[in-house]
Amino acid sequence: MSFFGLDCTRKKETEVERKIRANDREYNLSFKYATNSIKTSKYNPFTFLPLNLFEQFQRIANAYFLFLLILQVIPAISSLSWFTTVVPLVLVLSVTAAKDATDDINRHRSDRKVNNRKVNVLINGKLISEKWMNVQVGDIIKLENNQFVTADLLLLSSSEPLNLIYIETAELDGETNLKVKQALTVTGDMGDNLEALAAFNGEVCCEPPNNRLDRFTGTLTFGTQKYSLDNERVLLRGCTLRNTDWCFGLVLFAGPETKLMQNCGKSTFKRTSIDRLMNVLVLFIFGLLALMCIILAVGNGIWENHAGSKFNAFLPREENIAFSAFLTFWSYIIILNTVVPISLYVSMEVIRLGNSYYINWDRNMYHARTGTPAEARTTTLNEELGQIKYIFSDKTGTLTQNIMTFNKCSINGKSYGDVIDHYSGQRLEITEEITPVDFSFNRLADPKFLFYDHSLVEAVKLELPEVHAFFRLLALCHTVMAEEKKEGDLVYQAQSPDEGALVTAARNFGFVFRSRSPETVTIEEMGIQRSYELLAILDFNNVRKRMSVIVRNPEGKLSLYCKGADTIIYERLHPSCSKLMEVTTEHLNEFAGEGLRTLVLAYKDLDEEYFSEWKQRHHESSVALEDREENLDKLYEEIEKDMMLIGATAIEDKLQDGVAQTIEQLAKAEIKIWVLTGDKQETAENIGYSCNLLREEMNDVFIVASNSPEEVRQELRDARLKMCPDTEQDKFLIPEIILGNTPKVVQDESVNGEYGLVINGHSLAYALESNVELEFLRTACMCKTVICCRVTPLQKAQVVELVKKYKKAVTLAIGDGANDVSMIKAAHIGVGISGQEGMQAVLSSDFSFAQFRFLQRLLLVHGRWSYLRMCKFLRYFFYKNFTFTFVHFWYAFFCGFSAQTVYDEGFITLYNLVYTALPVLGMSLFDQDVNAGWSLEFPQLYVPGQLSQYFSKRAFMMCALHSCYSSLVLFFVPYAAVYDTVRDDGRDGADYQSFALITQTCLTVTVCVQLGLDLSYWTVVNHLFVWGSLGMFFILTFAMYTDGLYRLRPSSFAFVGTAQNCLSQSNVWLTVALTALLCVLPVFAYRFLYTQISPTINDKVRYKVCKMKEPAPRPRRARLTRRSTRRSGYAFSHAQGYGDLVTSRRFLRRPAPARSTGFTPTGRSPGFKPTGRSAGYSPVGREQNPKQKVEPTSLQMFRAVKDSSF
Repeated sequence: MSFFGLDCTRKKETEVERKIRANDREYNLSFKYATNSIKTSKYNPFTFLPLNLFEQFQRIANAYFLFLLILQVIPAISSLSWFTTVVPLVLVLSVTAAKDATDDINRHRSDRKVNNRKVNVLINGKLISEKWMNVQVGDIIKLENNQFVTADLLLLSSSEPLNLIYIETAELDGETNLKVKQALTVTGDMGDNLEALAAFNGEVCCEPPNNRLDRFTGTLTFGTQKYSLDNERVLLRGCTLRNTDWCFGLVLFAGPETKLMQNCGKSTFKRTSIDRLMNVLVLFIFGLLALMCIILAVGNGIWENHAGSKFNAFLPREENIAFSAFLTFWSYIIILNTVVPISLYVSMEVIRLGNSYYINWDRNMYHARTGTPAEARTTTLNEELGQIKYIFSDKTGTLTQNIMTFNKCSINGKSYGDVIDHYSGQRLEITEEITPVDFSFNRLADPKFLFYDHSLVEAVKLELPEVHAFFRLLALCHTVMAEEKKEGDLVYQAQSPDEGALVTAARNFGFVFRSRSPETVTIEEMGIQRSYELLAILDFNNVRKRMSVIVRNPEGKLSLYCKGADTIIYERLHPSCSKLMEVTTEHLNEFAGEGLRTLVLAYKDLDEEYFSEWKQRHHESSVALEDREENLDKLYEEIEKDMMLIGATAIEDKLQDGVAQTIEQLAKAEIKIWVLTGDKQETAENIGYSCNLLREEMNDVFIVASNSPEEVRQELRDARLKMCPDTEQDKFLIPEIILGNTPKVVQDESVNGEYGLVINGHSLAYALESNVELEFLRTACMCKTVICCRVTPLQKAQVVELVKKYKKAVTLAIGDGANDVSMIKAAHIGVGISGQEGMQAVLSSDFSFAQFRFLQRLLLVHGRWSYLRMCKFLRYFFYKNFTFTFVHFWYAFFCGFSAQTVYDEGFITLYNLVYTALPVLGMSLFDQDVNAGWSLEFPQLYVPGQLSQYFSKRAFMMCALHSCYSSLVLFFVPYAAVYDTVRDDGRDGADYQSFALITQTCLTVTVCVQLGLDLSYWTVVNHLFVWGSLGMFFILTFAMYTDGLYRLRPSSFAFVGTAQNCLSQSNVWLTVALTALLCVLPVFAYRFLYTQISPTINDKVRYKVCKMKEPAPRPRRARLTRRSTRRSGYAFSHAQGYGDLVTSRRFLRRPAPARSTGFTPTGRSPGFKPTGRSAGYSPVGREQNPKQKVEPTSLQMFRAVKDSSF
């Protein structure tokens, strides 16, 4: 049961296996499986107040102020009114509670929005519309096209032939290309027959809930038969049904037990490193406070024993000296509590809020095309942005747009794709002014396809045999499936965007792939429809890095068409192709130098007799139970040789704007970038080179792809020893003591040269095991770039947690899909990109914007400024308050340790509230050492933040020592100045009230002068705040020391006329000037000498900027081109293709509608007139970067700050 939202039941026993009976709720309820309702909120109306207060009082300072409040209501101890503490404490608690309540209300709304979605559930033989939250394990539900999958389902049947369905898994793995699932024949035969489905009583026995997205094991028992179940039969929550009218599924896992929710990660309360340091410093301050109070209490006891008896006639008191000292201790606890004023925390929240608005208002981070501004979704982490050392980035949709474009090609030794100026012969840069190729001659052309080299179209129209062979190969050699719901409206479904881009290119150049069956591939060649007999598909895999098809054309000629990695294809070419190979290699190098992904095309004519014999051996190998894969590979090798080279293609995996420049800037700021992607290793490597994460100039790029912990450990150790042969095995861990804990920290190790590390998902799983993780982390941290591919969402979070655990560094995770949510939550800072994969990453993030390139401005400008301002604020705040408090300490030795305050009570109340509040806020909101342009020009300015140089324990101790010196000056200089003095009128000037006023004036002027020294950037607001606060001090001082207020309340306004009498004396103003000068003189001297002897990077840049006397440079948006000789090993980013499915004698799509144009095999299509660079292939046939209204799904965790509609 649940009591007030708290789980009071015993923890559920660990589930070993799951048993489900279809259409039997009573049976399934007996196992107490989770319902489909999700809950991401933290509170309910009953638990909000106690839980929120409990969380807030975990902050040491809040508990301290509550303790002070209790002391202040004890009359024997308190010399200050209780409301001086209770009002600010209640204010702080209320503001924080209101913010937490707002966040949680939005989480409740998000939960309700997801839980109240509707889906059709089969109950008692009827389809009933039910809320998602009411769906239970064992229910049969019906999904329709474009619907989100409600829960983890066993696919039973679908509207498509052979019970196939198409799903988009962007929210699980970030990939927008469609995937195919297929139901068992025994369940597929039920179709949409509700009676048969209602009578279905199959029993499923499967694995318990887990987070493995790529694996499922189970069995279905139906009738007397038992059927094996795997991942191909299961639909996971978070997927979207595409291009399928309907399907039925059996609920296996619901709500929190679905694989998506198992991967979502925990939502933790994030706190900045400054917050954590503040807790340590507050404990130190408490110790200092207790020490000072003990000294003063002991002093009181000594004074009472020696001199106290002389005053009994005037001031009766306790005879018990020990008790008097005890009361004095607590009295001084109250008086000296200003060492940690509650206004510190109020001011910090205001500063963070103000700096958050700067991010929201930054026009340079506004994406005009989508109308998306940057947004600080939390206001408590701004300064952490200035200390980032590690960035963990998703690839698809974050670094890339996931749009493949056919840019260039090489055919029979001639390169196409560049635009050449006919007059100068120079290559032109492609801009909007360049006219693209007109494909209007082809009625089936894709209107979104753009290409700019007109010579390729002319070559096609001239019917050059090599050019036709090139595009014929692209139209035939693939596993793409075509859908034509109406005449001429073709939609391609591809396993990878690469294949889709190539087939779309062939389509536009007149070789249109129309349809396929298990035995044929139908294409339209220059308006003539031709049907090729499909005899075999030699499918792609990671080892082969190529795919081939064997077809028979309508004339009966046998041909093999092959495409693949250049190194693989070149080994299998006929010797006569050597010269063409050299020319093509030059073109490939040129393409690769521009960061394009290359692919080589070849063909071979086959002998009928040889192929018949080969086909027989192929059939025997394909049905063999042993060594099937090895035998098939040998047969493929045998037939794929002595091929003839046709040419090569060059595809661009479009990076987001400014990605390469951003990565370059962040690298200069000593920020390490790790890419964590669900894509294939080859794809991840290609993108790594495209955006300059990996470079040719690197000493080495290590590939870790082993399949056992021992092998992974050995590969990592070998890589480490190659980078640093002298590295020691056990001396890389250093202990760090924090509040009694001693966690191990992996120290940074210096490496000569630059290295990269690429590790796949299987190896990463072993690398994250407890006995290997330190070896992995140590090796990875020595590399400049780390790329982890084929990783699950949970593995992304585990990598982040590993770095957080063993590195004393601040981490940032950035992604755009639901598969990035766990990583975003795990990092110190989570950044969401509002992209094509929905809004789940944004809803779980701390900061969000539309483009990866905005990250450099977020960190190098806003993050650095926020950190610098917060550090300056803390140093100055501690200085002014320590100085204020230490004067009390020195005064105690001159007032008999009686707990009398050195200042007027009104001044004590207004010091932090009025006199010094606005100047320090002005500095904390407007100060900047250099402006935004120079911050981006010199990324090295970011490095001190990573090293915590601006505020640390050392900086705090320096601040405390400075305060101690200033307090001595502020007490003893005025003391000496008024000692035995007389005023101009001959009266005694050494009274308590005059001394108090002089000390107050000296203190206020000194802290304002010190703030002026700390300010680097004076604005009108700063002038107004500083001079206004000084003016307010004198105005209020004269106002409060009038006889009018004294008559109203004598006890509170006892300093009658002191201001007028005291401040009219010239020696008082000389004292104020001398005190201020003596206080700031050491600061002047220290800063001057330090700047001359050991200038910081800030000093150097500021000097350079002042010397240049130029305005800040404008941000550079020049295209960064990569010149490289490396070529993509294989351009495809997909897993093993649809080859087996295509050739399994199964018709994959419903037949295309009857064509009214009356095609004949030899006739040209009407409208064909024999009178590119691609805009991008979208694997699901949608517009690129659509501004869609996408509902948030179940991963709207603790950071759902807004209930956005999108």
